[in-house]
Amino acid sequence: MEEVIIYSILFGICASIVFLYIKSVQKSSRKVAAKIETAKEEGLFEPVSLHPVIDLDICIKSSACVKACPEKDILGILQGGGTLINASNCVGHGACFHACPVEAITLVIGTEKRGVDLPHVSEQYESNVEGIYIAGELGGMGLIKNSIEQGVLAVENMIKAGIPKGGEGYDLIIVGAGPAGIAATLTAKKNGLNFLTIEQDTLGGTVFTFPRSKIVMTSPVELPLYGKMKLYDTSKQELLDIWNQALTSNNIHIQEHTKVESIVPHKGGFHVLTQKGEQLWAKNVLLAIGRRGTPRKLDVPGEVSEKVAYRLLEPEQIQGKNVLVVGGGDSAVEAAMLLGTQNNVTLSYRNDKFSRIKPKNRENIMAAMERGQVHARFNTNVARITSEKVFLKGEGIDGELALDNDLVYIFAGGELPTEFLQKAGIEITKRFGYTMKKHAK
Repeated sequence: MEEVIIYSILFGICASIVFLYIKSVQKSSRKVAAKIETAKEEGLFEPVSLHPVIDLDICIKSSACVKACPEKDILGILQGGGTLINASNCVGHGACFHACPVEAITLVIGTEKRGVDLPHVSEQYESNVEGIYIAGELGGMGLIKNSIEQGVLAVENMIKAGIPKGGEGYDLIIVGAGPAGIAATLTAKKNGLNFLTIEQDTLGGTVFTFPRSKIVMTSPVELPLYGKMKLYDTSKQELLDIWNQALTSNNIHIQEHTKVESIVPHKGGFHVLTQKGEQLWAKNVLLAIGRRGTPRKLDVPGEVSEKVAYRLLEPEQIQGKNVLVVGGGDSAVEAAMLLGTQNNVTLSYRNDKFSRIKPKNRENIMAAMERGQVHARFNTNVARITSEKVFLKGEGIDGELALDNDLVYIFAGGELPTEFLQKAGIEITKRFGYTMKKHAK
């Protein structure tokens, strides 16, 4: 009889635990489902670039991926397993991929409906043209940490493939001095290669164009000839200082303000022709350039003007101006907020609300608008630009809206340097749901 009572008590305890667990799961699922609905309403549910895809047949709902992701509400657990929530905010760091205990996650770029143009890149980071390698944002992996790791691996794979000793020219020419290019440069120096690194702008590449206070790195990474960069919430300037220190201490010079016009195969290597008229020769070339290439123009009257710019370098030096910022992405809203503290800023965006921006940026830009630091004009486009004014057109505007204006900053994205790549013989394909798992380290 006592055994029956004991078993009954144990059964009751187990049943209570199961009941409470089920209720907890259901409550959590309802919260995730509500977040998904909100994400859909705000245009954040659909992925923009690199993002995780979860195999629900394998997923064991451990939540390891959710805990590993440093971003906010990218992933969640919904009924049968893991799910995407604010997929547009995914930055492709791959932490979820590495954290999953059963390898239920793959990293994918593009979706079944939205394709992404990507150059051909092998598992060794070599393009379809033997001797031309690609690392970083151009290949689809834009996060700084991933770009650094790819820059290192590309050069290491190049060395493994064999670089003939001696001869004329360079063993390697690295095009681009952003995260991937700097990592590749340090790796080339570490391995004693005869190399040259060329940058069309200045050290840091795209990172240099970020506003001074922009957070650009949130996890540590190993930098050749420097060591582990244990930095969190790192500013642009802090990161540039580290790169400068690593290059200077190793006596490395970056050839800045040199744009490469073309790469032409020649005698078992490549002629690299620059806009300055230089004709360089190398056995191998590493393209560590960004995907944006040339900034996308609005093609409106008056756009070719000294007061129109496509990047913001020193916002703290701009004061008391009437400024128009064009765009609705992270770069645009960050620029508008930085300028809004000391200027009269109007933000023109062609859609009816912000979409696909980071949660923190969304929160901050809405607060800035409430304080009157930024005046948003949704559903508008720039009609024309004059020396003293800018004219907007769009929903709710009868004809054109004239605004007093001193400066215009345009953040309309950029265009993939397709022509440049194709002239070098590199194949570009529109990928729909292309698996990047093989490129994760």
